[in-house]
Amino acid sequence: MTRPRVMARAFAPGKCILFGEHAVVYGHPAVAVAIDNGVEVSIEESDRWTLEGLPFDSARHPHISHILDEVFRYDGPSLRMEVNSGLFSSAGLGSSAALSNAIGAALHSHTKPGEPIDPVELARMSHSAEARAQQGRASPTDTATSALGGCVVVSGQRVEGTRHVFDATLTTPEGDREWSINVVDLPPDMEEAWLVIGFTGEASPTGKIVAGVAQRLKEEPMLEKEMDAIAKITHAGLTALSAGNLEAVGMAMDACHQKLRLLGVSSPSLEALVEAARPHALGA
Repeated sequence: MTRPRVMARAFAPGKCILFGEHAVVYGHPAVAVAIDNGVEVSIEESDRWTLEGLPFDSARHPHISHILDEVFRYDGPSLRMEVNSGLFSSAGLGSSAALSNAIGAALHSHTKPGEPIDPVELARMSHSAEARAQQGRASPTDTATSALGGCVVVSGQRVEGTRHVFDATLTTPEGDREWSINVVDLPPDMEEAWLVIGFTGEASPTGKIVAGVAQRLKEEPMLEKEMDAIAKITHAGLTALSAGNLEAVGMAMDACHQKLRLLGVSSPSLEALVEAARPHALGA
């Protein structure tokens, strides 16, 4: 008698970084929030390995392979994996991290049915998978925010006014990195604020962009001061966020974007979106 196939399903949200993007890779703080849209993954045993109906290619999906082979050390039957994503890919919304978290949570449910997964354990495994896919450079911001939900602060040290959850470490091409993962309880009235996300339609793969910033810092060491400036802006933005001061939050978002422009992390189409949004928003 054929054993019935059991499907496991899991959802993980995407994220949006408010302040500190890219600087967080170098140990500076970043503040991110989980968003409603995300990635849902369903898996079930099959007679062959497939992803979205196509043969699974481990070379094209190193983060999934890492979770299967090195985290779970999965040696069970072949799996059919289906992905339903509500996130734009390579758009800064953490689609890859959400996929890693959803895959990890679904595999946990499949291999340990009825046993809830620890969000910190999920964040750790997904961070290691993302690092594998990004040439060893990956901050835990995306994976931690997606796994923990809410508002997350990632920094090279513990941040005053936040609740510490766990520490993350990673050996990168630039040396060993360590981050403190913290969460912030936002004021109730912050729920009335709307976060509008625009998409230029141009893909910006995280690994490529992070490597580009690293190369620019290597060629122009003076740009390190811009990273320090982003850190100060992020602390100011976090203070404003905790106090529910939306006007100051918007100012910090504007200031961070200006610094990212100096680091080359922008494009004409992105600048067009920013300029279109600013007359109607507190910050962009």
